[in-house]
Amino acid sequence: MLEKFINRERELRALENFWKSSTSQLVVIYGKRRVGKTELIKKFIEKKPAIYFLADNLPENINLRLLGRIVGEFFNDNFLAETGFKEWYQFFQYLKDNVQKRIVLVIDEFPYLSHANKAISSIFQKGWDEYLSKLPIFLILCGSSISMMESETLAYKAPLYGRRTGQLFIKPFLFSEASQFFSHRSMEDCLRFYTIVGGIPAYLKQLNPNLSPRENIVNEVLSPDKLLYHEVEFILREELREPRNYLSILKAIAFSRNKFSEIVNETGIEKSALHKYLFILEDLQLIEKEVPVTEKNPIRSRKGRYRLQDQFVKFWFTYVFPFKSELELGNTAPVLKKLNESFEILVAQTYEKVAQEILRDYSNEIFPFMRVGRWWDKNEEIDLVALNDETNEILFGEVKWSNKPVGTNIYRDLKKKALLVNWGKTDRKEYFCLFSRSGFSKEMKEIAKKESVFLFEKDKLKMKF
Repeated sequence: MLEKFINRERELRALENFWKSSTSQLVVIYGKRRVGKTELIKKFIEKKPAIYFLADNLPENINLRLLGRIVGEFFNDNFLAETGFKEWYQFFQYLKDNVQKRIVLVIDEFPYLSHANKAISSIFQKGWDEYLSKLPIFLILCGSSISMMESETLAYKAPLYGRRTGQLFIKPFLFSEASQFFSHRSMEDCLRFYTIVGGIPAYLKQLNPNLSPRENIVNEVLSPDKLLYHEVEFILREELREPRNYLSILKAIAFSRNKFSEIVNETGIEKSALHKYLFILEDLQLIEKEVPVTEKNPIRSRKGRYRLQDQFVKFWFTYVFPFKSELELGNTAPVLKKLNESFEILVAQTYEKVAQEILRDYSNEIFPFMRVGRWWDKNEEIDLVALNDETNEILFGEVKWSNKPVGTNIYRDLKKKALLVNWGKTDRKEYFCLFSRSGFSKEMKEIAKKESVFLFEKDKLKMKF
């Protein structure tokens, strides 16, 4: 298993800047489960005087007692370590009486405290206003429940609104960052690893970089005794009250029921309830609603499609969920057959998504992109569209994960589809790009030179103008 700490330089730099401040700090750190929030915090406090408390989904008196033990050990107070705190204001008063030099105080999984006491945000507001804000303290409130962290700490009506001095929303790794876990592997293998687990650090750490993607799938995903095998169901049980309904929605989307009406028909869930379920799944960053990138009013667009945002959830629903009965008996043959038939198709879909990330990295060499996404209308689709409303510039791209070099036919088809895209003023400036796993034909390279087509091979821009 991988143990190294990758990237997060921007986040660490932000925390260090907060630490250097001479005033008290209250920083909110949040993001989906397993995204690496705790590892980031532990890296930050590595050589600093710090109290780190991981709250649990337990009654309040037990959390207070556990907190008392940790605080007591920090201040060498054996009595407190044995007895714990009886209530929160005793905790704040204790810090007021004992904190003399700058320290970091971390409350991890803060939402768990709210489960036991709905008034916890108001309590911490008072604790901050009357005690902690007057101390040389750097308070970090961290949580995996994105909606609760936003409603309890960031929203305008939240008790702690206006108290925070900063916030960090921790996102999954991009492909370029996740690839650092497999630095000695080819770009193709890195993409295959990314197709399996996406950019979640905890999942990436489950994979062995010295084994092939297929071997990792068999060892770490298809084995009922491994973390990844149960992970999706665990998250749904942990985060949601009605996991079965959410499971059926995710299954429908995984099997290409992407429109709202299609999900209704597939799941049998009433429209009014489905809206709520979809909103919650979006909030958990398990799904996302996508509209053509050229839409002027995305929120009101009727062309919206839902897709799985979490790459591992997509993989799990493709290769684990349909075969759970067989896998529980140790029979991997049906899954391996499906892997042989369709895994590279899934890799190709991932490449389309990764191409957006790669393209953004080259924005300064083409034109400043305001938005990058996909476009579709009726039966036509374009893999990549980047645009700038202010300069009236637009780029069209196709992405091919094939063993054959991309030829001129792909480019000609792209130009025809570009004519169908209703966007911008009549004199808009158009650009074209092609992404290919296996390079480009001689004819395509010649046309690219004449017509200034940007050619990307795998993850690198090979021809630019």
